[in-house]
Amino acid sequence: MRKQNKKDSSKIPLLVLLLFFFISSLCLAFLLNKTSKELKLLTSDLAQKSKLAASLEANLENCGSDLSTCKARFKRKVDIRKTDSGGYALFVKDKPFIMKGIGYSPTPIGKGYDHDFFADPNEPWKVDGKLMQEAGINCVRIYSAGKDLVQVAQFIRDMYENYGIYTIVSDWLGLWDYPRANYADKTFQEETKKRVLKIVSALKNEKGLLMWILGNENNYTFSGRIGFWTSPEIEALGSLREKQEMRAKIYYSFVDEVAREIKKIDKVHPVALGNGEEQFLNVASRVASNVDLLAIIVYRGKTFGNIFNAVKRSFDKPIVLSEFGSDSYNAYKNEPAQEEQSEFLLSQWNEIYENNTFSGNLSGNVLGGFAFEWNDEWWKHNEGYTSDWSVHNTEAGWSQGSYFFDNRAKNTLNMNEEWFGIVSLSEEIADGINKRIPKKSYFTLKELFLNLRIKP
Repeated sequence: MRKQNKKDSSKIPLLVLLLFFFISSLCLAFLLNKTSKELKLLTSDLAQKSKLAASLEANLENCGSDLSTCKARFKRKVDIRKTDSGGYALFVKDKPFIMKGIGYSPTPIGKGYDHDFFADPNEPWKVDGKLMQEAGINCVRIYSAGKDLVQVAQFIRDMYENYGIYTIVSDWLGLWDYPRANYADKTFQEETKKRVLKIVSALKNEKGLLMWILGNENNYTFSGRIGFWTSPEIEALGSLREKQEMRAKIYYSFVDEVAREIKKIDKVHPVALGNGEEQFLNVASRVASNVDLLAIIVYRGKTFGNIFNAVKRSFDKPIVLSEFGSDSYNAYKNEPAQEEQSEFLLSQWNEIYENNTFSGNLSGNVLGGFAFEWNDEWWKHNEGYTSDWSVHNTEAGWSQGSYFFDNRAKNTLNMNEEWFGIVSLSEEIADGINKRIPKKSYFTLKELFLNLRIKP
C-alpha cells in the first residue's frame, strides 16, 4: 500500500473548506432570493388589504353603522362596466340591464308647469305603473324631485315595489328658476349644490333609485338660446366663441363639483351629465371627470345619425338617451299622426338597441333610453296661459325638418309639444284621474320591449 505524504494530506481540509463555503453561498443566495420574493408578495398583499380596508371603511361610512343596511345596498349596486372592445354595459344587482325608459310628468288636463304630481292624492302612477309594467318599461325619468321629498321617496318605492320600475331622478340645476340661474355666481352655485345634496341624502337609500341626472339642456344657455347668463370676466373676452366656451367651462366645472360631492354620500348610484345634443362636450371632457355617463337629448328624426361615434370622440363616457321621440300630430295635414309617431319611435329604439353591448355589439356605448314622453301634456303650447291648459292645442311650436312627415307645415313649424305622449289623456275621469288611452306607439314599444333579447 502506498503511503500518503504530508503534502497531500494538508490539501484535503482546504478543499473541504472551500466546498463548504461554496455550498453555503449557494444556499444563502437561494434563501435570500426566496425571502425577497416572499417579502414582495407580502408587501403587495398588505397593500391590497390596506386598499380594501380603506374601501370598506369608506363604504361603511356611506352605509352607516348598520352592516345589514350596507349589505343590502351593495346587492342593489348599479355598475357601469367597460368592455375590452371599448363599449359600456350597465349591470343592476350584477345582472345585465337595458334602460327601457319613459319620461314621466303626469300633468292632468287643466294643470300646468307648476303641477307637483307627487302631491296628487289620486296617485296617478298607480294606474300608469301598471300600464308601463305591461309594456315592459323598466324605468322612468322624473325631471325634478318636487317639494316634499317624503312624497318623492314614496313614489319611487311604489313604482319599484308594485311594478318593478326604477326611477332616475333629474335636477334642472336652477335652469328655470326666477331670478334666472347664473352659473358664474358662487352664491348661486353653493345654494344649488346644497339643495341637490339634500335631495340625494333623502333618496339615496330607496331600492328603486337607479341614478342621478344633473341638468337637462343647460348648455343651450351658453349661446343665450335660453336662460342667458354672464359675468364681467366672460364679457371681457374677445370673441363670441371664447365667451361661450368660458360659460361652458364654468358650468361643466360646477356640474363636476356637484357630482364629486354626491359621490361622497352616495357610492351606489351613477351620476350623469344632462346635455342638449353634443354641443360643448369637448369642454366637458376636460373638466367633468367625476361624471359617470352622459344623458343626452337628441331630436334628429328617425335616426340618431353619427351621435354615438361623435360622443366617443369628444366625451368617451357611456350614453343614455334621456330625451328623444316624435310627436303624434301632423302639422301639415292638421290631423293626428299615430302611425308616424310609432314608426319613428321604433326606428329610434332599434338604433339604441343596436348600439347597446347586450345586442352583441361589444363596442356599443348606449345604455338605453327614455322616450319623451308617457302622456300628452295639454299646457305646453301656451305655458303661461292657464285658460289654455284645458285645450289640446294643435299648433306647432318649433321646427325640425328631419321629422319629414309634416316638415312642409306653415313656416316649417311642425313639432307639437302637446302631442309627444305614447298615451293620450281623455277628459273622462277614471280612478280619479284623466282616463289613459294608449296610442299605437305604446303597443309598438310593448311588442319591442317584451321581446328584446339580452345577449351575454
